[in-house]
This record gives sequence, C-alpha cells and structure tokens, in this order.
Amino acid sequence: MSTKAQALVIGAGFGGLAAAVRLLARGYGVTVLERLDAPGGRAYVYRQDGFTFDAGPTIITAPYLLEELWALCGRRMADDLDLRRIDPFYRIRFDDGEVFSATADLAAMRAEVARIAPGDVDGFNRYIAASEAIYDVAFKKLAHVPFHRLSTLVGAAPDLMRLKGYRTVYSLVSDYFQNEKLRVAFSFHPLLIGGNPFSTTSYYCLIAHLERLHGVHYAMGGTGAVVAGLVKLIEGQGGVLRLSADVEDITVEGGRATGVRLAGGEILRADIVVSNADSAWTYSRLLAKQARHRWSDARLRRLHYSMSLFVWYFGTNKRYEDVYHHMMVLGPRYRGLLDNIFHDKTLSGDCSLYLHRPTATDPAMAPPGCDAFYVLSPVPHLANGIDWAVQAEPYRAMIQRRLEDTVLPGLGEAIVTSRVLTPQDFQDRLRSVNGAAFSIEPRLFQSAWFRPHNVSEDVRNLFLVGAGTHPGAGVPGVISSAKVLDQVVPDAAAFA
Repeated sequence: MSTKAQALVIGAGFGGLAAAVRLLARGYGVTVLERLDAPGGRAYVYRQDGFTFDAGPTIITAPYLLEELWALCGRRMADDLDLRRIDPFYRIRFDDGEVFSATADLAAMRAEVARIAPGDVDGFNRYIAASEAIYDVAFKKLAHVPFHRLSTLVGAAPDLMRLKGYRTVYSLVSDYFQNEKLRVAFSFHPLLIGGNPFSTTSYYCLIAHLERLHGVHYAMGGTGAVVAGLVKLIEGQGGVLRLSADVEDITVEGGRATGVRLAGGEILRADIVVSNADSAWTYSRLLAKQARHRWSDARLRRLHYSMSLFVWYFGTNKRYEDVYHHMMVLGPRYRGLLDNIFHDKTLSGDCSLYLHRPTATDPAMAPPGCDAFYVLSPVPHLANGIDWAVQAEPYRAMIQRRLEDTVLPGLGEAIVTSRVLTPQDFQDRLRSVNGAAFSIEPRLFQSAWFRPHNVSEDVRNLFLVGAGTHPGAGVPGVISSAKVLDQVVPDAAAFA
C-alpha cells in the first residue's frame, strides 16, 4: 500500500482532470474514476464512419490556465498540444442574412459596428472598457478564490455594486448599444455557459475582454486532444485513471468523506474525495440524506437549472468552403425564444444555432473531401416533460431545414453520418440533474457564495469542482474551480 495521502476524483471531465494534476503536484496519490468508457465527460469524443466529433466544448479561450497545469508537471503545453488562434472568433448570421464578424482587432470591430449602426461606435468603445474592468475583478481576481466563507462575499460586494453586477447581461449591454442586432451580438455569450442573458449577472460581460485578451483557440485534433494531453500528464505523474468505474455512493464516517462505493460493491478508501460530478447529482444521488443538512432535496429542487442542449453531429461527403469555423445562425426571435426555453420550458418551432465546422481548420477530423459538423440548439431542460424519444428526430429535421435555408444548401443529399445528443442524454449519460447542460444557472443569487461551494458544507474532506460549483461553467470556469482546491485542500502531509 502507498504511504502517500490518497485522493479519489469522481469524473474525468476538465474539472476532474485539472484537479488530479494539481493534487498530484501537491504530493497526493490520485485515482480518477470515470463511469464512461473514455475520459472527457462533456468533452467526450465520438468517432464514427471516419469522422471525429467533439461532443461538447469546442474552443479554448484562456490557454494560460492549461499552460499552468503543464508547468506543474515540469512540461510545456506546446510539446503536447497544437493550439491554433481563430480570428475572427466567430461570425454571427442574423435572420435577415446580415453577418457580423467578431475579432480581436479593435479597429476591425469598430468598422463592423459602424457598418451596422454608426451611432453605436462610441458605445462600443465604452463597452470594451467596461468589459475589461469587469474581467479584472470577476475573472482575474475572483475566479480562483474560494467563496465558502461569507466574508469573501462581503469583501467582494463593493466591486459588485461599482461594476453593476446586480444588472443582467442584456440590461448592461443595452446601456452601450441602441441597435438591437448589436445588443444581441454582445449579449448572447451567457448561453455558452448555460445562462439566460436576460437573467444572468452582468459579470459575464467579461467574456468580450477575455476573448480579445487571450484569443479564441482550436486544438488540432479537437478538444479531445486536450483531454488526452491531461490524461498523459496525470499518468506521467503516477496518477491512475479508471474507466467504466461508476460511483454509486460517497462513503461517510463521522461526518467525513472516507472514499466511494462503486456499482458492483467495490469500496475504495481515500483521505479526500473530489467530485467533478454535477454538484446537484453529487448531493442528491451520491450522498445519503443523513449526511446532508445544507443541500437537502428540497433545496436542490428550488434551484434554477441551466437550459439543456440539442446537439446534432453530422458529416458530409462534400466541403462547404464558405462556412466559417464558428458560426451563430440566429433565428427570427431573441427574447421570445429565450422565454420559451428558460421560463415557459416549451419546445419552439424556430431556433438559434451554433454551428461548428472544425474541418475549416483541421481537415483530419473528416475523411478527405468531407466536412465534419456539430450544431447546437439551446432547449429547455427535462423539467418540461418533453419526450425526446419522440421529439428528437422531428427537431433534428427542423434544424436541418434551417441550415439548408441559410448556410448549408443541399445538406440533405450530402449527409453521410449522423448522431444526436438530447437533454435525456445529459441526464442518463452525463448524470446531470434535469438534463441541464451546464448544471446550475448562473444567476446573481446562484453565483459565488450562493452556489454549492468548492468545500462541501455538509461533509468534511469532500471537495467539488466543475460547472456546478464556483466559478461556474465553461472550460476556463471548470479549470479555475480546480485551481481553487490549492487554497482549500489540506497539504498531503496533513494525512501522514
């Protein structure tokens, strides 16, 4: 038996893998337990018919967070990963066919704004300055700070008020832009981390500066190449990754986490347990009721969960050279569609889409002469009662028609491979409560101190990382949640 302090990490998503790297660097023996047959979690990789599809995240917006993990292992990220900067970041196609290109070049952005609404150029300049000020506090200063103490929230309150964090993203954006297209272009970003721009705290306006400062990157080989690189780091430092290891319970003795029980009955002991499972799933399914007092079932039911996603992966036997790497294909409605998704929880007859064409940059993701695509549509989570076994194909067909009418003419005749991911899959496959694609919705009073903490409030020596804890969803967020562990997890020597 090893004399090292032992850590068990539940889940091999980005948060769990980053946590494992950090714990190994601090002297722990680490075993990562993943219930699927491959690592990645939401960043799983599907391979079929010669095509490679990233299941979830498609961009890297803060590569320095990954570089830190490689440096902890005495390595250079560039030796294992080939990150390519994508600029423009993405193109937004409005329903009337007009296209807006978002880029790191401020002069080019001013020209784009002026082309659509000359009167909003000054507002754009002021918005960029506001976004930078929010970034400096909400991300640079607070993203890796633990919020399990109320005093941390109190200390952050003056900045919250000064930067108008109590406002919503759309509300704050509307102070700077009068044109509705530009309001949409600069406010949609919360949807990328599960939030409604009309209810998400305006702190997420930081994304505009994050994109410009650090760039939008694509990993050659897909996001799965980043996952493979992190696994290589873990195994190179002596860590263990166990696949098809389904955790059924976190074992607790005397109010302290002591390990886990796997499906089939195997008990694994540890000094600390880190859960990268959905935080609501961790508390409702992995911990016995008697072990919980703060995160009761009743409290978990009262939470607002993020929307879910319908994702269609498909390959074509031709290339669509006019389609950009990242595209937003917007529908005729903005607020109305979001009301349907977040409030009414009804499935609409129209949609707004994120279209990813990785083969624009990385042709190896498809057979020669072919294109690989991933199209994502925000939809309500499972609390709406939609039967996706019935609705999946009609909804996919609706998306296909929309793409054929806008950016992919003749798509139906070109498709040679296809698969879908529905809200039911987020619940059944990824163990996300209500099939929420991004766990808990990032509203003001579900952020920072108000989210499930990185340090469990209910069980000692249990720690949380991932989308459902601080700072929140998105690749930079979940990697930062693992960085929080450096401040809250005891040194391995404490268990000697």
